[in-house]
Amino acid sequence: MLCELNHVLKRTYFSRSDVRNFFSREIDNSALAGKEPREFWRAAHLLDIQEAGSSQTEIRRLFLEELEHRYGLAAEGESNQVFVYLDDFLFTGNRMGNDLSTWIAQSAPTVATVHTLVIAMHRLGEWKCETRLEEAANATGKQLHFNFWAALRIENRKKYRNKSEVLWPTAIPYNNALTTYMAEETKFPFESRQPGRHSKTPIFSSEEGRQLLEKELLLAGMHIRSLSENPSPALRPLGFSPFGLGFGSMVITYRNCPNTAPLPLWWGDPTANSAHPLSQWYPLVQRKTYSE
Repeated sequence: MLCELNHVLKRTYFSRSDVRNFFSREIDNSALAGKEPREFWRAAHLLDIQEAGSSQTEIRRLFLEELEHRYGLAAEGESNQVFVYLDDFLFTGNRMGNDLSTWIAQSAPTVATVHTLVIAMHRLGEWKCETRLEEAANATGKQLHFNFWAALRIENRKKYRNKSEVLWPTAIPYNNALTTYMAEETKFPFESRQPGRHSKTPIFSSEEGRQLLEKELLLAGMHIRSLSENPSPALRPLGFSPFGLGFGSMVITYRNCPNTAPLPLWWGDPTANSAHPLSQWYPLVQRKTYSE
């Protein structure tokens, strides 16, 4: 179990230097910035519109530091035609969708190109976000073109679950609480993954290692749910999600652990009062809430 977790986190944990290096490389990405990146970034406007959380503020600061170091640009441009939305990752696409939908309705110009730049995107969230933004632009009559840029695209669509790159069990282990929990899901019943299919991104060491991780984190997540008297329906054992056994993402950054990761990784608080349920589980990567 520890060997597989170690193998996975070496591929899905992003340190501060990893994040900085990624955005530093993207500054000179010709597919994004063209043949004259300095002029592109001189004109491009870096959006600062995140309504919840602080990831965009920090990523934007790192990006501006690299722009100044590389090209001597002390601040981003004020172009009214090219905009860039920066963040670390896209999971469900809700946060990016909320931020940009509000911006489209209130502040976006009539005609513009909007680039979204993150380290990694989950395929379902990307599709949902792109669809939502196009609908928002059409509703306002604005001609906005959206480009989605990411170094890594993580497959998590149900249609392609056999090639998925998130935790998606091939079978349900025997467990009374889990059996009861599964029976309660009637709107979106769980559909298992067929083992042995090769994914594009080799996150797991092997099919055997992956199944072990899926099983143990699923059972631990069920135990965590049992510690809450009235857990939210979105609090699923493999991470926050409106359906299935949970989102199942293993992506974590130096800044925080997303709630779309399995509950055993982030749920719990070792500083909580011993009578509080949160004190009964010690998280591997304790999560910071938006208020924190």
